[in-house]
Amino acid sequence: MKQYKNILVNAMVNLGDVVLTTSAIALLKKAYPQAKITMLVKPVVREAVENNPLIDEVMVFQYKAKDNSIGKMLGLVKDIKNRHFDLSISFDRKLRPALLCWLAGIPTRVGPDKVFADKSSKVTWLYTDVMHIAHDLDATLQAETYQTIIREFTGVKDHAEPVFARITDRAEKKAEELLARLPQAEKRIALCVKGTFALKTWPKAYFVEVVEALAKRYDAAFFVVGAPNDREYADEVIAAMYQTVLNLCGETNLVDLAAIIRKSDLLITVDTGATHIAATTGVKMVTMYGCTSPDRWHPINKNAKVLTSQEQCCPCSVRAEECPSNPKPKCLWSITPDMVLKECYALLN
Repeated sequence: MKQYKNILVNAMVNLGDVVLTTSAIALLKKAYPQAKITMLVKPVVREAVENNPLIDEVMVFQYKAKDNSIGKMLGLVKDIKNRHFDLSISFDRKLRPALLCWLAGIPTRVGPDKVFADKSSKVTWLYTDVMHIAHDLDATLQAETYQTIIREFTGVKDHAEPVFARITDRAEKKAEELLARLPQAEKRIALCVKGTFALKTWPKAYFVEVVEALAKRYDAAFFVVGAPNDREYADEVIAAMYQTVLNLCGETNLVDLAAIIRKSDLLITVDTGATHIAATTGVKMVTMYGCTSPDRWHPINKNAKVLTSQEQCCPCSVRAEECPSNPKPKCLWSITPDMVLKECYALLN
């Protein structure tokens, strides 16, 4: 097998997917143990792959078109060319990163014929090697799709799990400082209450009911984690609760988030990027899936329980107002608090 020494990995995808691609990078590292691996990502996910044991260097590409002048694009092409990569691998099948690698003259450029949907794309014309994905995307874990790209190209037969950035001493200290603000209790229960869009967001009233029931059964302290723009929504959920719940949305970076979740006894979450970060910590967790399918997005964690109502219309990508069962989408409202509590009790006991 030909050996490559300097590899560029393109992952212009969202946080959860970036975490999942690291399982494929683990296989890449096994195939080419002496290679330097550089990862090209969006600025918002940089912390997920910096200080990662699998990744030697991180390059940032502001993918939004309005931020990319011809001059900036040509500057990035020059930067990539000067690094003398001998292999590039695309996990996103997006045009601009593929074009950058082609213009930079990377001699071997690998990408999949499909990765998010079954539609064909002329982007594959920019690859020297197109990897065929034969399986049903919706019925296969997304991490396996990423790993299939590497297995098809390298011949490696193994499977791997995602690897998150190392949790630093600074992040450990920050987690302890934040948790010190909680009431003293035997258990710490984390909540992630808001998805990236409405059909991923479990009803507020259901979260309230679950927290009240857990508080009656356990001596527990509760807190909400999330991005800065989740804070207002989290405040609305907390306002309906009788329990004291700490809102930490926006107070952690991605590594802090991993550190604080690792110190928790349970995470109750919707399907979001934080779910996949949490999975790498091994925390006990319950995830509620709305319009997305756990067949594809199940957290890779032996301590994870997932709930879905398996509606015939799912998975879907419609807006909430277009959902036939709006304003109470069946995919979300059919996952009842009792179902979630049953899984919580099993994990906590």
